[in-house]
Amino acid sequence: MVSRLPAPAFWRAKRVLVTGHTGFKGGWLALWLAQLGAEVAGYALAPDTVPDFFGLCGVEGVLRHQIADVRALDGLRRAVGEFRPHIIFHLAAQPLVRASYARPLETYETNIMGTAHVLCAAHEVESVERVVIVTSDKVYAESDEAHEEDAPLGGKDPYSASKACAELVAGSYPLRPGLGLACVRAGNVIGGGDWAAERLVPDFFRAMLAGQRLQLRNPHAIRPWQHVLDPLCGYMLAAEAAETGKSTWNFGPADTAAVSVGVLAEKLCALWGAGAGYDVAPQNSAPHEAPVLRLSSAKARAGLGWAPRLGLDEALGATARWYQAFGQGADMRAFSTAQIEAYCTHD
Repeated sequence: MVSRLPAPAFWRAKRVLVTGHTGFKGGWLALWLAQLGAEVAGYALAPDTVPDFFGLCGVEGVLRHQIADVRALDGLRRAVGEFRPHIIFHLAAQPLVRASYARPLETYETNIMGTAHVLCAAHEVESVERVVIVTSDKVYAESDEAHEEDAPLGGKDPYSASKACAELVAGSYPLRPGLGLACVRAGNVIGGGDWAAERLVPDFFRAMLAGQRLQLRNPHAIRPWQHVLDPLCGYMLAAEAAETGKSTWNFGPADTAAVSVGVLAEKLCALWGAGAGYDVAPQNSAPHEAPVLRLSSAKARAGLGWAPRLGLDEALGATARWYQAFGQGADMRAFSTAQIEAYCTHD
């Protein structure tokens, strides 16, 4: 099955607000929306890594850019009221499990109340027709089985619990009639331009570009790895379908892409070539992380016509080519938009 793609006719001239546009997924989404002809605005904190996808790809040049915090309700209300978007994608978050142990209150405030603030602003501004709340595969109670959308929510760390709470907020918020709402959950997203700390793929490429060896935390943990463009495609299809009411969608990779951290590290080393290697770092007092994460995307396949377009090796290859191009000083906006175009013609 080849996934449906976002419909250019639907997105052309749509006003779309992306919270978290300075982040990894938000930056890719903003570039894709602009390519589709949407009028895009962004609302987020400044990038918190050096380098960052937003700056490297000149994302500011394709949208209305505002540095602001979703924890400040009045500012968010003003921004939504002034831009009057048709669609809101809410990606702004504290997105890291390990950082959530160090900063639990910030994680709860951003991920729970930030979501409530977005829904409040969307409810109040009549132009808003659809809202897509981006959460995580980590909203589910831990299990070795592939989670379906109605599986129990859980969360043994502040990040996972905060995202599960965001889902509960979205499901219970009293929105005005006619406003469509979709909650979307993806797996472990990889792709060029992610520089976040303590994530396997960014850690690998950071180490390789610096001539160092990767330090692995937990080589046996199993994760559903997928290229960033696959879930973003799903998010846009979910927005197109969210005419009214509330819906929830999983966007995960094929079963064969759910592999261990160690297997992924071996594949990355083979792709990079000479000089690539890793060591397993001791984790005597490491905070808890789920040993296994898997997602079922059967509902999205049947209801949206969505399926992952890139297998694991293709996703890793596209990711490696992005970082290699960066290391060679390429024009990264042109390179990234070319990868979006290649994804859309892939079969």
